[in-house]
Amino acid sequence: MTRWERWLLLALCIIFLLSFAGILRAFYIANTVLAPANGGTYIEGSVGELQPLNPWFIVQNDVNRDLVSLIFSGLLRYDPLSKKIVDDLATLDASADSKVFTLHLKDKIFWQDSTKKDPHPVTADDVLFTFQTIQDPQFPNLLLQQNFRGVKIEKVDDRTVRFTLDEPYSFFPSNLTLGLLPKKSFEGVPVSRLSLTTDFGYSPVGAGPYRLKNITQTELSTEVTLERFQRSLPPSYRIDRIVFRIFSDYSSLLSDLRNLQGVRLVPRNDKGDPIIPRNFTAREYTLPQYVALFFNLGHKSLQDGNLRLGLQLGTDKKALCDSIHQPVLVDTPLLELDSSAWQYHFDPTAAQGALFASKWNLPEKVRLQQLLEQNDANTLGFLHVPPVALIDTGGILALTGSLKDVPLGSHINGLPVKQNLTASGAWVVDIPTTTGTGALHFGTNIVRLTDPKGKTVDSAYMFRAQNLLDYNRAMEEQRLLRLFLKTRKEQQSTIQDVTVANLFLENGKLRLRRSDDPVSIRTNDAGQQLVLHLLTSNSPLEYPKIATYIQNSWAALGVKVIVDIPKSRDEFQSRLLKRDYDVLLFGQSLLDNLDSFPYWHSSGVQKVTGNANDLRQDAYNLSQYTSSRADTLLETIRRTSDESERERALSALRDIIKKDVPAIFLYSPLYTFAHHQDILGIELGALSLHSDRFLTLNRWYVEQNRQFLPGKSWWSFFSWLGSFARR
Repeated sequence: MTRWERWLLLALCIIFLLSFAGILRAFYIANTVLAPANGGTYIEGSVGELQPLNPWFIVQNDVNRDLVSLIFSGLLRYDPLSKKIVDDLATLDASADSKVFTLHLKDKIFWQDSTKKDPHPVTADDVLFTFQTIQDPQFPNLLLQQNFRGVKIEKVDDRTVRFTLDEPYSFFPSNLTLGLLPKKSFEGVPVSRLSLTTDFGYSPVGAGPYRLKNITQTELSTEVTLERFQRSLPPSYRIDRIVFRIFSDYSSLLSDLRNLQGVRLVPRNDKGDPIIPRNFTAREYTLPQYVALFFNLGHKSLQDGNLRLGLQLGTDKKALCDSIHQPVLVDTPLLELDSSAWQYHFDPTAAQGALFASKWNLPEKVRLQQLLEQNDANTLGFLHVPPVALIDTGGILALTGSLKDVPLGSHINGLPVKQNLTASGAWVVDIPTTTGTGALHFGTNIVRLTDPKGKTVDSAYMFRAQNLLDYNRAMEEQRLLRLFLKTRKEQQSTIQDVTVANLFLENGKLRLRRSDDPVSIRTNDAGQQLVLHLLTSNSPLEYPKIATYIQNSWAALGVKVIVDIPKSRDEFQSRLLKRDYDVLLFGQSLLDNLDSFPYWHSSGVQKVTGNANDLRQDAYNLSQYTSSRADTLLETIRRTSDESERERALSALRDIIKKDVPAIFLYSPLYTFAHHQDILGIELGALSLHSDRFLTLNRWYVEQNRQFLPGKSWWSFFSWLGSFARR
């Protein structure tokens, strides 16, 4: 061949190879699908502080809870996709009466320090150690300890443990999701010092899907690296490594966002939008939590149900939550929005009606009622006095009338009635304005008429003004009183109409309200002003904003609110325990079982005696709410395993809470978790804790490879090529 022919042949060969490669690729793409593959690393940033990793002591540390949820496994676990408690290290056998729970450990489960030479299996002794330690009186976590009070824990055999309760409790399996701890790691450690075991805390040994590889401190963050732990338990996990980067603040986290693939809790800007780059996906979720204004029913002022209802009706939750960018409103402690109930709708008019029916009234109403009573007294009977008078000191007020109605021998203010010599059949009494019997003083005076036997037969009211300004104010008040009576009598709208809403009390006298007049503070029959102390904390940042909103909102209802924000967490906790507040702005969590028993049953009421030793750490009834009907329903909800019976009890409980108004439920906080678009397979479900997002980690993946469709392989190429050629 010539040189030119050789070059042509080479070119044709290259074209053939490229075409064949293209056809092979087309075949491969057409007959395969992308599928998750093992491998890769997921790096997540969060804000907080790393503390020893121990399932017993993570209540107040969500960052630690994330790590513990992967390093440790419990007998059972919560499944956010099915919203049920399912098996984990063990299988559950529960008795029909919800009193006996038997757990059978699965086969071939080992602790993460296990080796071929020195295997370390999970046994019933580890289960006993984990839970019986909690029951020890010296155990340093009282909040966790209360979950196992009165529970008998016994070993049936090396793989089986039985939990027996004194009373039926259908939600008890939720307590068994606690991560198990190896008995071997704590030998010789006193129970009272378990929270100080930092050696274990920073080198934990669990039975979870990931184990700790190392902890590294960098300039910006603390890095905790976990690596996949090979277990025989399903499900299997695909991602090889999980790296948690823990920053001290969000500014540091955001400055290093390019090196992260996920952000645990995403901060928001002033508009409420999550601060994440475009190549990140934001996933919003709520937890079974609510933020509420808890009324302290232990305080007499708040035992008035109409007052509580009025405050609820007068609180615009929608506007409040919009101002802090919290869109998930709730009306009940069961995390529901009851749009059909008028009690939960913002209605200023209905609020004023409820407050009008309460023991607390606007001072204008109280003053108007006084004037109406005085006017009736002055209009009826035999004694008639001017309602207002301007009399100089030393002057007299001459009263007169008919002797037919007031015979001689009668007295007015202790002064004898005399015959009026200038008018036939009339009497006269001169009432002095200095000292002495019956003298009129400045201000409101009661003028009493007594018969010859000394019995009071009539009385009247007169206001003695000190000066012309005082007199004019009193006369204007009388004019407004006449207009009010006319308005009430005619029951029609005119330009002269006067109602309580048109009036303002100034210096003890009513006048027409001006546009810049504030709403007066309500008072009770004893003249005490309605002043409520609202306790809250600086964290989260929304709480001070909510408190200010409530302060301004309730001021429009005639309620003075003093916002108390303690400077330290310890001071806040102290006041919380002592119930040192009228209203508390706070949040509560129901966890996966939505059990509201601890928060609303009367057993959770704090015993306030003035003695600090009587205060209970586990008194969670923040409203000091007591209701025998609610108690019975809460007990039924806990006891029964019959879903229809539970639903009926829940429905009845909603109605009682709606009627009693022990709190104003505001919203369920909305959270945002963000991840890079390269992290696939994420499905959060119904989370009960922030860390529950890792309960579906087995579905997550970073790496992908192609797999042939069912019935397809490389041998299918020729049949595919034939069909391709016939097209």
